[in-house]
Amino acid sequence: MASIPRPLNESWDSMLPGPPSRNNGGAADLSPAGLLAYAAGSSVSIVDTHSMQLVATIPLPPPSTAATSATPSLSPFVTSVRWSPQPLPHQLLSPDSLNHLLLAVGDRQGRISLLDFRSKSTILNFETDAATSKLGIQDLCWIQTRIDSWILAALSGPSLLSLYSTISGRCFFKYDASPEFFSCIRGDPFDRRHFCALGLKGFLLSGTVLGDTENDVVVKELQIRTETSELQRLERDSSSGAGGNGAPALAVFPTYMVRFAFSWHWKHILYVVFPRELVVFDLQYETELSMAALPRGCGKFLDVLADSNMEVFYCAHVDGKVSTWRRKGGEQVHIMCMMEELMPSVGTPVPSPSILAVVVSQTDSTLQNISKLCSDVHSSFAVDFNNPFDFCDESLVISKTNMISISDDGKIWKWLLTAEGFGDGSTNSGPVKDKDLLEANGGTAAPSADDDPLNVVGPSNDVNSHRISPSNPTISQEEVLLKINLVGQLHLLSSTVTMLAVPSPSLTATLARGGNLPAVAVPLVALGTQSGSIEVIDVSANAVAASFSVHNSVVRGLRWLGNSRLVSFSYIQGTEKTGGFINKLVVTCVRSGLNRTFRVMQKPERAPIRALRASSSGRYLLILFRDAPVEVWAMTKTPIMLRSLALPFTVVEWTLPTVPRPTQNGPSKSSSVSSKDQAAILPAGTSSPMASSAESKGASADGAQDEFSESFAFALVNGALGVFEVHGRRIRDFRPKWPTSTFVTSDGLITAMAYRLPHVVMGDRSGNIRWWDVTTGQSSSFNTHREGIRRIKFSPVVLGDRSRGRIAVLFYDNTFSVFDLDSPDPLANSLLQPQFPGTLVLELDWLPVRIEKNDPLVLCIAGADSSFRLVEVKFDRKVGYESQNRSIKERFRPVPLCSPILLPTPHALALRMILQLGVKPSWFNAFYSTMENADYHVQTPSTTDLRSYMMDSPRVGDSVVPEMLLKVLEPYRKEGCILDDERARLYASVVNKGSALRFAFAAAIFGDFMEALFWLQLPNALNHLMNKLVKKSPTRVPVPSSTSTVELDEESMLSRISSKGKSVPGDAGKTKGQLRLMAFEQQELWDSASERIPWHEKLDGEEAIQNRVHELVSIGNLEAAVSLLLSTSPESSYFYPNALRAIALSSAVSRSLLELALKVVAANMVRTDRSLSGMHLLCAVGRYQEACSQLQDAGCWTDAATLAATHLKGSDYARVLQRWAEHVLRAEHKIWRALILYVSAGSLQDALAALREAQQPDTAAMFILACREIHADFISSLGSDEESSSLMKDKLPYLPGLNPENEDVLAVGEYYGQYQRKLVHMCMDSQPFSD
Repeated sequence: MASIPRPLNESWDSMLPGPPSRNNGGAADLSPAGLLAYAAGSSVSIVDTHSMQLVATIPLPPPSTAATSATPSLSPFVTSVRWSPQPLPHQLLSPDSLNHLLLAVGDRQGRISLLDFRSKSTILNFETDAATSKLGIQDLCWIQTRIDSWILAALSGPSLLSLYSTISGRCFFKYDASPEFFSCIRGDPFDRRHFCALGLKGFLLSGTVLGDTENDVVVKELQIRTETSELQRLERDSSSGAGGNGAPALAVFPTYMVRFAFSWHWKHILYVVFPRELVVFDLQYETELSMAALPRGCGKFLDVLADSNMEVFYCAHVDGKVSTWRRKGGEQVHIMCMMEELMPSVGTPVPSPSILAVVVSQTDSTLQNISKLCSDVHSSFAVDFNNPFDFCDESLVISKTNMISISDDGKIWKWLLTAEGFGDGSTNSGPVKDKDLLEANGGTAAPSADDDPLNVVGPSNDVNSHRISPSNPTISQEEVLLKINLVGQLHLLSSTVTMLAVPSPSLTATLARGGNLPAVAVPLVALGTQSGSIEVIDVSANAVAASFSVHNSVVRGLRWLGNSRLVSFSYIQGTEKTGGFINKLVVTCVRSGLNRTFRVMQKPERAPIRALRASSSGRYLLILFRDAPVEVWAMTKTPIMLRSLALPFTVVEWTLPTVPRPTQNGPSKSSSVSSKDQAAILPAGTSSPMASSAESKGASADGAQDEFSESFAFALVNGALGVFEVHGRRIRDFRPKWPTSTFVTSDGLITAMAYRLPHVVMGDRSGNIRWWDVTTGQSSSFNTHREGIRRIKFSPVVLGDRSRGRIAVLFYDNTFSVFDLDSPDPLANSLLQPQFPGTLVLELDWLPVRIEKNDPLVLCIAGADSSFRLVEVKFDRKVGYESQNRSIKERFRPVPLCSPILLPTPHALALRMILQLGVKPSWFNAFYSTMENADYHVQTPSTTDLRSYMMDSPRVGDSVVPEMLLKVLEPYRKEGCILDDERARLYASVVNKGSALRFAFAAAIFGDFMEALFWLQLPNALNHLMNKLVKKSPTRVPVPSSTSTVELDEESMLSRISSKGKSVPGDAGKTKGQLRLMAFEQQELWDSASERIPWHEKLDGEEAIQNRVHELVSIGNLEAAVSLLLSTSPESSYFYPNALRAIALSSAVSRSLLELALKVVAANMVRTDRSLSGMHLLCAVGRYQEACSQLQDAGCWTDAATLAATHLKGSDYARVLQRWAEHVLRAEHKIWRALILYVSAGSLQDALAALREAQQPDTAAMFILACREIHADFISSLGSDEESSSLMKDKLPYLPGLNPENEDVLAVGEYYGQYQRKLVHMCMDSQPFSD
C-alpha cells in the first residue's frame, strides 16, 4: 500500500485544526458509524471515536465575493455541522450514488454547503441570501421526504426557518418567527418527516414535511412556559441593532443556551432545557408534563441528550459537569441521579477549559442488543476482560453508552457511561434505585466478571425468540449504579498558534545523549501558542506528539537546538511600581519534557526580548532585544553568555547547513539510528567551510566547542550588511567579499534575511528581494510588487538538486510566494498565494526531511485560523511552482484506523457482504487474539484457500464471489483495519447464532441502526406469524376487567365512578430501548399505551380530557373513561358529546353502570363533535374493526394499532397491521419499520416487493435467507411429543410467498448474483484506501 496514489486535494489531509471556540456555537455531530464531525474555526474536523484519531480536516473556502476583492478574505466561522443520514448504499447504479459520507455545513455569514468527505470538497452550495443579508446559520437538520430523498432545514439569522432541496440547493419554504430568537432544530426519531424548532423564549414550531414544495409543509405553533427575565435583561444589555444585522442567537446571546431532545422511548415527548429549568413537553397534549428547576450548586444547562438504550437522559452544564436524569415509575417526572465532572481537575490549567459541545453515541445500544441475543456468550461488548480496570467483582453491567465532549483547549474526551446492577442485592457507592432503568434496557445484564471469561453463559433465550426480557434472577431490579469513566482522549492544538519552528540540524549537532553520532533531521515541528504551551507535531502521523506547558503568557519566540531541545521566550510587563519587562527564557527537552530556565534576572529589565536565533548545530543562541544590545550565548548544559553586541541590528540569521558534497556519507551501520533516520542525515551539511576539518573529530563534550565555528549574517538600521563568525568563545568578522556599492539602497529598511553559505538573501519593507554571494561578491535583486517582506526561508537541498536558490517568502499581508533565484526570471516562475484561500499565513518554514532529489518540497504553515498545514510544491519549467498530488507512504498511526465506513464504497459493500454471509473469526487480524488465548496465532492465508475462511452457511448468489471479495479486502486485513478487537470478539460470538444476527451486526457496524433493529425483530415477527399459522395461539392479551359483565350495586358503582380509573400497566418493559421503534406485538403495544396514561392525570382543560378519554378507550378501560366523561361541567361546550359517549360506553360495561349514567345525564341533543367520537361509539357496540379503520382514516395509526391489539385477533389484527405497514412505507418512508409490520401481518410477498422497489437486491436475498433459516429452526423446535407435530410440519413446508419456485424469489436470486458480479468489478477498479 506504500505506492497507492492518494486522492486529489491530498494536502488537506496534512492539516491540524486549531481549537474550537464559542464562535463555533458548539457545532458537532456524531454519525451512527462513530465519526465525529465538529467545527474548529473555519474548518470541519472528522475524528474516529473508536480509536480517537483525527481522520481529516476540511477547511471551508472564503465567500465568493472575496475573489473580486483586492485584499484576501478570511473564511467565516463554521457554526453548524450535520452528517447526512443516508446509509451505505445498497444499489450500484452510478459513482454519484455511492457518495454517502456527506456533511451539511453552515457558517457565520449564512452560507450552507454540502461537503463530500472523500473528495474533501464542496459538491453543492445552497442558494441562501448570504451575499446580501449575512444571516448567520444557527442550526441545521435533515428531514426525510421520500425513502431515498432528504431535504435540509436551516435556522438562519435570529428567527428564519428555511427548507432547502438537497438536489437543486433551492429554498422552497420560509418561516419567520420574528421577534423570537430560534435556538435549535431537531428531527423526530419516530417520524423522520417531523421536526421541531425551539426559540429562546419557549416558542416551539412543530412541522411535518410531506414533499418538496411549499404546499407540502404543515407547521403548528406551540408555546412552552418558562421564565424569561434573564433573557430580557440580556436583551436590554445587548446593542440595539444586535438582532437586526442577521446575527443568530449563538452570536447575540452566546451564554444563554436553550436546547431540546426527542425521547427515543416515547413518541411526542420532548426534553427541553432552559438555562435554569428542565421541562418535559408532550406534543400530543401540547402542554408541559413536568418542570424542574436547576439543582442547587449546578451550573446552567448547556445541552440535553437522550439515551436510546436506557430510559434516562443527560444534561451538560456550562461549568463542565454532566448530570443524569431518570424517570420515576408511572409518570413523566424526572429526578437527577448522577452528577459528574467532564473536565478532570488533575492536570488541567487554571482557569479550567470550557466544555463547548457534548454528543452521545446511538449505536452502542444496537451492538449491546446484538450481544445480549447471543445465547451462549455473555456481553463481551459490555465487559472488556483484557482490561484489568474493567472488572467489577459484584456488579453486573446492564448498559454502556459512549459520550464525547469537546473542550475549547482542543481536546476531545471520550467517556463511558455504565449502568450496573448487583447480584447479591448489596449496594455500592450510592446506587440508584430504579426498576425502570432495567426495564428500559430489557432487564438483561452481563454476568459477573469473576466468572470464567471463556465459559460465561448468558441468558438462555431461544435463537428464534430474540426477546430482551428480564431473565437473570440474580439481578436486583431495585438497584442500579451509574458510573462514568474517561476511556479516551484526543489532544489537538490547544490554543492560537503564534510561532513555528522546524529542526534543521547540521552534522555538527550531536545527539542529546552524547557520542560522535550526528543529529538527524526529525519529522517534528514545534508550535508556540498563545496560552504559553509548546506543541510538538509529528508530521508523519499528523498528530500532536507532545505538549509542554512552558510559559504563563504568549510564546513570542521558539527555536530548535539540534533535534531534541527547544528554546523559547515570553515576557510580561512589570508592575506599575517597578515598570520594565520580565523576560523568561526556557530550554525544553523534547525527550524528557523537563523545562529549565536560564538568564534569570532579579529585577525587571528595561527592554523586552524581540527574537531568538539559534545556530544549526544548536550550540549558539542570539537573543535580540528591543533597543538593547544583542547577547550571544553558548547553549551548553548550563548556558553561558559569551558576549553582547551593541550594534543597531534589524535582522540577524545564522547560516543554514550547506549543500552536501558527494564525498559526505552518513553514519556507520553500527549506529543505533534506524536506517530510515540514516537516510535523513544525508542532506545535512556542515555549518561553514571551517567546520569540515573538525567533523571527523566529533564533538562529544562541551569543551570541544572550540573546534567548531558558525557564522551569522546581519543587517543594520543604516542598510549596512555584515557576517560574523562565532569560533568557540570568540566572535570575529567573517570578512566576506562585499557586493558592489549600488547594491546598498536607502529606499527600504531590511526586514527579513536568509543565509546559507555562500548566499545571503534579504527582503525589505518595499517588497524588494536581494541576494549576495559572500565568496564572490556577486549580487542581484528584483521587486515582488508586494508589501513588505517578513520572512525568507531557504528550501532544503539534497544531492542532485538542480536549483539551490528556492526560497519561500512571507509578506506582511500574510500571504506568501515561492521563488527560484537560480532561474532567469524568478518573478515569472513564482507560486503566488493564495494556495489556501480563506486563511492568512502567520508563520512558515520548510520541512527539512528530504532524502532524494525527487522528494517533494514541503512547506509548514501556521494559519491565522490557528491551524497547522503542510503544502507540497514542485517546480515545473513551464508553469513554475504548483501544488503536487503526491504518492508517498501511508500515514503512520499508533493503532489501526478500524472504521469500515471509511473504506472506498465498493470495498465497504464487499466487507458488508462478507460479514453477512459469515466469515470465520480467524480471518481477522491478530488484534482479535485475546489475553485469555495468548497462544492463538492468525495464519496468513494463501491466495488459493481464502474460500476456506467463509462459513458453511446456506449459499446465495455466486459461490465464487466471496473468495474474490476476500482478495480485495486482504490489504485491509493485513493492516488490521477491518474491525477493532472489541467488535471482532462480538462478531465471533454472533457468527454462529443465525443469519439474522449477522445481518444486524453488519448493519450496525456501518451505522444503519434502523436496519439492524429490523433484523433483530425479524425472528420475533416470523415466530408471531408461524404461531398463528399452526394455530398455536400466543399468550392471551390481558384485557382489563372493565369488560366484565358482573352486575354491581349502585353504591359500589358510585364509589368506583367517583374515583379516577387509573390503569395499572403490566410488565411494561419487554421491548425497550431502540427496539421500541419496532414494536408490533399486542402485549407490547398495549403496555406502551398503558404506561403513558398516568402521565396526564393531572392535566386540566377540555382538550386534555378528550385525549385522556381517547387513551382509556384504546386500552379498554371503559369504566375510567365513563368516570372522566361524567365529570364534565354542564356549562362546558363538551357536556353533551361527553354525555352521549358516557351512556354508550357504560352500556358496554354493565346495566347498572348504564342506569347510573342515565340518571346523571339528561341529553337533549347531540352537537357536532370530533371525528374520534364516532370511533368511541363503534367501540361501545363492539365494532372494533370499523373503529380501527376510522382511526386510520383520521391519521391515528398508532392509536388504531393499540385498539386492535386490545380487541382484535387473527386475520382482523393482521389487516390493521398490513394497512399500517402501507402507510409507514408510502407516507413515513420508514422501510424497516414497514417490513416488520408486513412480516407480522403475514404478508411476506409485500415485504419482498418493498425491498425490490427500494432497489436493495442484497437485502432482499438476505431477507429470504434469514426467513428460511428461522422457519427451519421453528419447525425443528416442534418436538416429537407434541400432538400432531407431523401434521403441523406438513402445514408449513414453506413460508407463504417464499416458495423456492416462486417467480419473485427466483428473480431475487438472479438479481443478487448480478449485484455480486458488478460489485466485484467495482472493487477491482477501486484503489485501496491509504490513510
